[in-house]
Amino acid sequence: MNNWALVLAAGAGSRLRKLTTTHTGVAVPKQFCSLQGGASLLQEALHRAEAVAPRQRICTIVAAQHRRWWEGPLWSLPRENVIVQPENRGTAAGLLLPILHIEARDPDARIVVLPSDHYVRDEATLARALRHTTTHLRDDPHSLYLLGVTPDEADPELGYVVPGRVLSRGVFQVDEFVEKPPLPLARSLIDRGGLWNSFILAATARAFIDLFAKRYPEIVMEMRSVVRHDIAEPGDAVAAADLYARLPELDFSRHVLEGAEKSLRVVAVPPCGWSDLGTPRRVAEALRRLEDTERTDTTFAATAYLNLAAQHARHQFAG
Repeated sequence: MNNWALVLAAGAGSRLRKLTTTHTGVAVPKQFCSLQGGASLLQEALHRAEAVAPRQRICTIVAAQHRRWWEGPLWSLPRENVIVQPENRGTAAGLLLPILHIEARDPDARIVVLPSDHYVRDEATLARALRHTTTHLRDDPHSLYLLGVTPDEADPELGYVVPGRVLSRGVFQVDEFVEKPPLPLARSLIDRGGLWNSFILAATARAFIDLFAKRYPEIVMEMRSVVRHDIAEPGDAVAAADLYARLPELDFSRHVLEGAEKSLRVVAVPPCGWSDLGTPRRVAEALRRLEDTERTDTTFAATAYLNLAAQHARHQFAG
């Protein structure tokens, strides 16, 4: 089995539009912005992926309409590792398409899925958790592992996962998911051992695809056909565009994971200064806590299109 990493970078980031719109009115997708200058959130995620996979096995999914933003920053990835979806049909399609691409190249792949809108202050702690999680897939290739971050406060804007039975050190069955609970409930969940749902996932390609196929076998079959076409004729995107035009909008958590808790595992990650930067308040909170950390230069290092810290300061001043 080989480790692969998949960075999700096709979202529009509409909840952060206030901060990601330039003074000229251009809306920059948040994954192409930086938190505090320097590399973009996408480039940080690509660097994060290097903890578990070499560059030739790091893939990303991007949106066709964002080409102006990603074409330059992704020059160092192999061309076949940049998977373009023709339009947004929810997180389920955004996962299934690239996972099928990886499966076509490596049927026994172990895949770590990393969103591109995260900030992590202590990358070393998260990297250890990522590597620890991939080792479990060798002995447990049929389960899906979710990384749950130990909270350092109650936050009603985040999702929570409540661990159940202990399976091994730091690994639990999933007892319950709670999405964006009111503050009192968030505190109660933390008292019960609740973890922040990071949406960082790890599973074999087969386990991911089996989860989809149990609910949407026709979609899996059609998308697999599209992937075969794309691989054979990479310059022709007609098949993918036709399928996406007919796809329902499906959320991975709600439409695929819900009801599949028996096959889910959660790995508890120690506090590491993690934030998902999903809303202006989350960005402000991350900036408030931000500590200067040295970054190692990588082939992904480059300046982002927009600095969220500067945007946040500009809006505060304007307000």
